Amino acid sequence: MKPTNNRKNEHVSLAEKFAKETRKSDFDSFRFVHHSFPEMSVADASISTSFAGLEMASPFYINAMTGGSTWTKKVNEKLALIARETGIAMATGSISAALKDHSVEDSYTIVREVNPNGTVFANLGTGQTLENAKKAVDLIQADALQIHVNSPQEIVMPEGDRDFSNWLTELENIVHHLAVPVIVKEVGFGMSRETIQQLTSIGVKTIDISGQGGTNFAQIENYRRTTEKFDYLEDWGQSTVISLVEAQPFINEIDLLASGGIRNPLDIVKALSLGAKGVGISGLFLHMALRDGVEATILEVNAWKNQIASIMTLLGKKSIKDLSQADIILLGEVKDWCELRKIDASIFANRSSQH
Repeated sequence: MKPTNNRKNEHVSLAEKFAKETRKSDFDSFRFVHHSFPEMSVADASISTSFAGLEMASPFYINAMTGGSTWTKKVNEKLALIARETGIAMATGSISAALKDHSVEDSYTIVREVNPNGTVFANLGTGQTLENAKKAVDLIQADALQIHVNSPQEIVMPEGDRDFSNWLTELENIVHHLAVPVIVKEVGFGMSRETIQQLTSIGVKTIDISGQGGTNFAQIENYRRTTEKFDYLEDWGQSTVISLVEAQPFINEIDLLASGGIRNPLDIVKALSLGAKGVGISGLFLHMALRDGVEATILEVNAWKNQIASIMTLLGKKSIKDLSQADIILLGEVKDWCELRKIDASIFANRSSQH
């Protein structure tokens, strides 16, 4: 087995191994204010959304995970079946492996073969050329390209990149010359308002802040190391909730996406109420697909759609956009972060009275 193939298998198996460990989440420091009269029915709630110029029937999707080996082809086939049968979008894992080794292309093309009419995102790492970006999109006839930003993962990865000096330059070139929309996403380390400012300044329009709380690539890469461990970097970065709070100055400029540690439909609605137009889920859907099977996961995904509409009804909000008027109380470490970063948390608590 080729080394890259082995690494791809390790990433999935370790993501699955660590997914079984429950972690505290900043979503638990987030409370909705309950108002007793929703004044609407569940049938009034629309869970459709749009971002990156794409219309979505549901506000959540299968985020980038895998590809690059025989085993991960089977995993992508399962995920593509789930996406097809539920009508949700899906991203492949990084296609860089297929650019280096054409024999593993089918572990990515399977996604489009299984789901020919679905919304599919290709994925590549930052620092890639425009030429490679075009190849990745063409390989699976992608509707958009995710470019993932992952400097902490690269630092901890034994065979990772060590030079990040060209990342913004290459990214700007891709954003301005690729035929499909570009989504820039972190990989579980979150984003700051300064990062989002840098991205908007080079023309990025769709950003997935992808915070801490889900698959931890610092932990995964550290586990793969045999020497010179980076145990102390496993808590690096910002949570999904904190990253969404950091993004607030830009929510009218960009299509904001959220991922990282989403556990249930309530977490999805919380992320949407902080301005996200879509929510990506990786590890949890991987865990469901491998543990419970495709059919059971399809049933669960469809149940989540109904539950999101129910939670929106509790909040009296008929659309994803309306959720940005829900009253939110931020507590604990999230509140502390807001105070130190000079973000007024009280504005989230009284939004309904401002409309």
